[in-house]
Amino acid sequence: MKKILITFLLSAGLLVSCTELEVTPASFVTEDNYFITQDDAVASVTAVYASLSLDPGEQSLFGRNLYFLTDMASDYAAAGVSATNPQVRALSSLTHDATSDRVQVAWRQIYAGVNRANVAIDNIPKVSGSEVIKTRLINEAKFIRGLLYFQAVRLWGGVPIVLHEATSINLGDLKTNRATVDEVYAQIIKDLTDAESLPATYSAADAGRATSGAAKAILAKVYITRKDWPNTILKAREVINGGYGYALFEDFQDIFTKTKKNGKEHIFSVQFEPNQAGNGSSGSTFQATSFTGFTATEPADIISDVALFYDIYAAGDKRRDVSYAKQLLNPTTGTLYTFPKPIFKKYLDLTNLATPSNVAINFPVIRYADILLSLAEAINEQGGPTPEAYELINQVRRRAFGKAITTPDVTIDLIGLNQTTFRAAIQEERKKEFVQEGQRWFDLVRWGTLVTEVKKVTAKNSVSERNNLYPIPQSERNINPDGLPQNPGY
Repeated sequence: MKKILITFLLSAGLLVSCTELEVTPASFVTEDNYFITQDDAVASVTAVYASLSLDPGEQSLFGRNLYFLTDMASDYAAAGVSATNPQVRALSSLTHDATSDRVQVAWRQIYAGVNRANVAIDNIPKVSGSEVIKTRLINEAKFIRGLLYFQAVRLWGGVPIVLHEATSINLGDLKTNRATVDEVYAQIIKDLTDAESLPATYSAADAGRATSGAAKAILAKVYITRKDWPNTILKAREVINGGYGYALFEDFQDIFTKTKKNGKEHIFSVQFEPNQAGNGSSGSTFQATSFTGFTATEPADIISDVALFYDIYAAGDKRRDVSYAKQLLNPTTGTLYTFPKPIFKKYLDLTNLATPSNVAINFPVIRYADILLSLAEAINEQGGPTPEAYELINQVRRRAFGKAITTPDVTIDLIGLNQTTFRAAIQEERKKEFVQEGQRWFDLVRWGTLVTEVKKVTAKNSVSERNNLYPIPQSERNINPDGLPQNPGY
C-alpha cells in the first residue's frame, strides 16, 4: 500500500483585517473544498495509515518509537552505546520521568493518528461516490483509531477520548480530560466492532489495509488484556475458523522476509518501503539501530542479558537465529563475522546491509501465532489446559523447531501440564516468539510480572510498580493540569 503523507489544513485560519494591506490567497484547502470526491476520501484514509509509519524528522511510531516503551523498557532489550539520547537511556534503565521526550513523542504520534482518523470519519460521509466504499473507508479509520487508543490505554491508563476533529483554536475548547480506563476500552471495542464489517481480503494493490479478520484479532487482544476469557476465546476462534486463510508460515524466517510481506501469517502489519518519504528516519529505523556494520561497535538497540534471553533457546529452535545474530556473512569480504554480543536480527535486510535506511521489512502488529497462543492462554485461564489448548501451543512450538506444524511430535509437544505450568509454558513461548515485536512490556504488565522479571536484569533494578504505566507527559499536564492528573510514582 502506497504511503502518502498528507497534511490537512482544516478550519484553522485566522482572519486579520488591515487597511494598509489586503491579500487574497491564491488557494486555500478547507474541509469544504477538500472533501469532494471519493479520491479525497481515499487519500484521507491513506493519511491515517501513514500516521503509523511516517513522521518526518522523527522516528515513526511503529518504525521504532513505540519500541522504546514496549521493548527497551522491558527486560530483554537495552540501550547500547550508540544510543546517545539520555532520555532513551533513562527508559532502558527505567529511571525516566514525565519529561521524557520519547514518551512525549509517542503521545503526540498516537493523538496525531487519532486526529487524522477523526478528520476522515467526520468528513467522508459528505463526499460523492459509492456508499459501500465510503463505509469501508470510515471503518478502516475506526480500526486505526481503535488500535491507537489500545496502545494509549495500555501505556498510560485512562487517557482523553477525542472523537471529532478540532473546530476551534480556543485553548479552553481544546482541553480534554482523562477518561476512565473502562470508558477508553468501551470506545476501542466500539470502533473495532464497527471494523469487523470490513472486507476479509483485498486485491494485491490494496494489500496491507485493515480487514475484518484484523479487527477480530485486535479485539481478541483487547479482551485478553481485560482478562475477559470468554470473549477472547470467541474472537480468537472467529479468526481461526472464519475462512480468512490465516496460517503459520512453515519457516519462521519468512515472517520477516521482505518478499513475503502480507503473507498468510500477517493479520495486520504496518507497511514499510525502502527509504520512504525520502527520509529514512521517518520510516523504519530498526536496521540502522540494530546493526552498525561488521565491527565491534555496539548498536543502539542491544540484548540486555545474553544468558537470560539468547541462551534460553533449546537446540534446534530456529527462532533464536532469526531474532538474534551472533554471526553474519560479510558480503564484501566473504568472511563470517562474529559479533561480541548477539545483535537483533528480525528487521535486518540481509540483501541490503550496506544501506540501513532502506529497510523495507514490515512491522507485524498482530500475526497468526499471537492468536494461537492467546486462545491457548484464555482456554487455560478459564479452567486449565485442554487438548485444543495443547494443540495451539504445540503448533507454534513445532514450527519453531522446523517440524510439520499440524503433525504431533513427541520430541516437541507439551503434555501433562497443570494450569500453573501451562501458564508458565505460554509465557515462555511468547518471550521467545515475539522478540522486538512490541509485545513484551504489554505481556509482563498484564501478567503482573513486570517488576519480578525486569529485576532479573542487573542494569534494570530501578524498576518498581510505577513502571506498570508511563507518565502523562509533563508538557501535556502544563496545559491541563487538573484534567490530566499524573500517574502514581511520577
